[in-house]
Amino acid sequence: MSSDHDDTRPGRGDSPWANARPRGSAARPDKRERERRKAEAGGMVLPRRSGEAPRDERIATRRDVAAVAPRRHEAARLDATARENRYRGTADSPETGAPPQLQQRHEELRVFGINACAAAFARRPQDLRKAYLTEQRIAQFKPLLAWCVQQRLGYRVVADADLAKLTASQHHEGVCLEMRRQPALSLQALIGRLPAAPAPAVLVVLDGVGNPHNFGAVLRSAANFGVAGVVLPPDSPLTLSGAACRVAEGGAEVVALARPLAGEDLSALLREAGFSIVATVPRSGVPLYGQVLPARIAFVFGAENDGMSADWIAAADRRLTIPGTGAVESLNIAASAAVLFAEHYRQYGATA
Repeated sequence: MSSDHDDTRPGRGDSPWANARPRGSAARPDKRERERRKAEAGGMVLPRRSGEAPRDERIATRRDVAAVAPRRHEAARLDATARENRYRGTADSPETGAPPQLQQRHEELRVFGINACAAAFARRPQDLRKAYLTEQRIAQFKPLLAWCVQQRLGYRVVADADLAKLTASQHHEGVCLEMRRQPALSLQALIGRLPAAPAPAVLVVLDGVGNPHNFGAVLRSAANFGVAGVVLPPDSPLTLSGAACRVAEGGAEVVALARPLAGEDLSALLREAGFSIVATVPRSGVPLYGQVLPARIAFVFGAENDGMSADWIAAADRRLTIPGTGAVESLNIAASAAVLFAEHYRQYGATA
């Protein structure tokens, strides 16, 4: 009987690996080194190739290169990023220290929608930074694409799904432009653009309004009826967005935006410029129709749910209510604005 350790299988004892020892943890020398060791064991010395370092030095050199390579790649990447930022003009600001991506996001606005993009390009092509559009819009925006080629600006033809992600909206209408954002004017600068009193003029003050779609609808009506500008209080979080521009259908390019400085008395500045402040309230106001509106008027609109602040109601020279059946409590801000702008336009004509 054979023992547990006996192996009578044919060829087992003749295997060249039968007496092989397990390889140690040390790395196996390369072929050149193995030949050198074998020759040295036999009393021979093989010459090294010209300029070849000893094996230990070669291994150390390879390790150094492996350690340095990632740092070189990272340095090259950072250098390329810096060159791109300098090209795009988005390098870190020494005054603010803002990251380039964050600074670029504040400086640029993604406008989408056919009429919004067409108006933005028609009025300020120099502010265009990049264009995205679907294949269906290429023929419609050929002049814009020609401008991009002439000015060496980037443009991309993308799918609907990609454009929806880019704009965060399903209502992109097949086109989106990255435009330089226009800074808001000061109230004094806006008033300085208007004809001097007593010439007719209309301004709008949005008190607590935050919905971008309502904002865009107000801008659309304002552009249609010749409103000179929209004033946002200093503490208002409202700002022009791509959604507001789309709803405005090009009105955002026509109606100026102003934001007074913190601490300025907005109502006092308006009165100094000859404006009457008119608050729009759902009830207990003077009915709109049958009234002669002031030629220079600043309409104040409050938020949908909270309404107008008590301070603005108290500061108003007149309170107006739009009459109706009473079946609903009131019109929303966009509808109210359109009715009031239209009535002033009926009485005085275009003022902007």
